[in-house]
Amino acid sequence: MRKGVLELCILRILSKGEAYTSDIVAALQAVDLLVVEGTIYPLLTRMKNAGTLGYRWAESPTGPPRKYYVMTPQGESVLQELETAWNQFVDSVNSLSQTHQD
Repeated sequence: MRKGVLELCILRILSKGEAYTSDIVAALQAVDLLVVEGTIYPLLTRMKNAGTLGYRWAESPTGPPRKYYVMTPQGESVLQELETAWNQFVDSVNSLSQTHQD
């Protein structure tokens, strides 16, 4: 897979709607994918620069404005490609245990 598993996870999260960075990190941690915000910020910037994500600023009641990320139409296409590649990968790995049993 040319793009990473973490990108797939982020796009899956954003396919449900826009999210703030800490919401993305919390969603990943909720499924035992331990990622820190310092890892996510550069990836979100790369994804935004690649056109797969957009964002909007919103006022925060407890501090500075927050950047909420949203998936773009290009991001939806990338998500479909990543889903297909992931499913093929999982099928290949699963077939190893089926074809090599003695």
